Amino acid sequence: MKRSNAGYTLFVLLLWASFCHGQNVLNIPPQLTGPNFQLTVQNGSTVFYTGTSTPTYGVNGSLLAPTLIVYKGDSISLAVHNTLSVPTTMHWHGLHVAPQNDGGPHQIISPGASWNPSFVVRNQAGTYWYHPHGAGQTDPQVSKGLAGMIIIHDSAENSLTLPRTYGVDDIPLIVQSKAFDVLQQIAISTEMDTAIFVNGTVDPALSAPAQVLRFRLLNGSSMRSYNFGFSNGQIFYQIATDGGLKDTPVALTRLLLSPGERAEILVDFQGMSGQALNLMSYASQMPLGIFGSAMIGTQQDTIEGYNQNFLNGADFKILKISVTNPTASPVTTIPAVLVPFNAYNKDSVSVTRYLVFDTLRSLPLDRPNRADGPFGINSRSFSMDSVDETVLLNATETWVLVNNTLVAHPFHIHDVQFNVIEKSGSLPSASEKGWKDVVLVMPQDSVKFITKFETFSNPVVPYMYHCHLLHHEDDGMMGSFLVWNQNANGVGEVAQRGTVRVFPNPAQNILEITSENLIEEVKITDVEGRTLISTSQIYHAGLPINTSALPQGSYFLSVKSTDNQVTHIHFCKAEK
Repeated sequence: MKRSNAGYTLFVLLLWASFCHGQNVLNIPPQLTGPNFQLTVQNGSTVFYTGTSTPTYGVNGSLLAPTLIVYKGDSISLAVHNTLSVPTTMHWHGLHVAPQNDGGPHQIISPGASWNPSFVVRNQAGTYWYHPHGAGQTDPQVSKGLAGMIIIHDSAENSLTLPRTYGVDDIPLIVQSKAFDVLQQIAISTEMDTAIFVNGTVDPALSAPAQVLRFRLLNGSSMRSYNFGFSNGQIFYQIATDGGLKDTPVALTRLLLSPGERAEILVDFQGMSGQALNLMSYASQMPLGIFGSAMIGTQQDTIEGYNQNFLNGADFKILKISVTNPTASPVTTIPAVLVPFNAYNKDSVSVTRYLVFDTLRSLPLDRPNRADGPFGINSRSFSMDSVDETVLLNATETWVLVNNTLVAHPFHIHDVQFNVIEKSGSLPSASEKGWKDVVLVMPQDSVKFITKFETFSNPVVPYMYHCHLLHHEDDGMMGSFLVWNQNANGVGEVAQRGTVRVFPNPAQNILEITSENLIEEVKITDVEGRTLISTSQIYHAGLPINTSALPQGSYFLSVKSTDNQVTHIHFCKAEK
């Protein structure tokens, strides 16, 4: 949504001034414990600034959602009731669950309906979150307030001396930016997100005891990245990434988090009673090309209105902290060691996949804007009716993400956690080592990670991967993948799309294709779009394709029938 006119900019400045009239006590979302959770998605209204009530969405309330607190190994049930007038979904971001429980765009909750997933908590202790994930509706619903934290504890974490009293020394911080239009409504905007919220509180203030505190940082913004640091230059210690605790704390003064990413940090406020400081975003130090930095793209390829947002490239306050007296039983030390980190074995990799972020053309003669999109993955936009990748259950894979655009994209994959093994041709930074489910891929750069697809398979229901800039996701920068279970004798399952079936998947020497209609043309292409096998004559409704010359990997099959219908199916080629 483009708002680059001077009148709108003036309104935003006045609105920002109205936000800054005084400090507001930081809201701490209520906590819910299991094993049974009742979650009602509802309309609400919230007063963000004096004299105006703004329509919002919330879970069990007007804005945001309660924090769900569970333990690894718990069997939990969730009843999600949709009382909105529009469909919604609810995705458990970062959790390792079956695809039918994942809450992606294939698990729609219609108005007035309920969705009741149940699963065992399998993730290790860490900070996760939940939010809608409907096709084309993620940004509007998250921006209006549908987001909440999930905190998982386990025995390994409990054995450490860490702050864990929720809201006292263990503080959730959901950081978001929002845009408002001239009617004081939350606007779905990619450039004028000038209002900063923490836990739904504008201009928030926290009274923090003079001891070691644990901040659970979640970037819940639609687009904006934050370069966290403290106004007094204080060192803090990162103890967790997206998927849980690190092996040792990492001492930092800056921590960059893109949308969807989480981190846990320890901050030592001992001896600081009576002092005040600010949690900041030092966006002036952020690399160019990241949404929130001083510049994206070029003069020709840029985001319209981006330079009019006074937060971009600026240092600004996120949270005021006033240090008070310590509690009765304070944590006073930073642990030297956390939990063992057993990274995935690179020698176990069976498949390497390449995902290329590129700019799509809306019309054949359009000139793509490599900073503002629309964007796709492997030259495709998301379709609910297609599956883009198929992986084998228990396979260890390497994924290479190549960003050919002029804006940084935070890539998120469902189902699994991964280890980043290469960024910009080098090892990842210390802050990105560990378990991740979101990684920021810089413009004209690449990232390589390793992961393993365990526990769950489903021949019909897919998982998702996508850019976590919600505007990009909603515009189609998303794909889906199936996890297939290959049985003990190496015979694959049947893959079906419409009236076309292929077997076995994964294939070895022969791929059998059957169709209810006569087949006119068959093409097999690789992930980069190169045609490797092509036939063009009328066949009966079934034919074998010799795949023995194809190397092990991931491929796309296109089947054109004599009625000009084209069906696309993804399949894998196994070792001979």
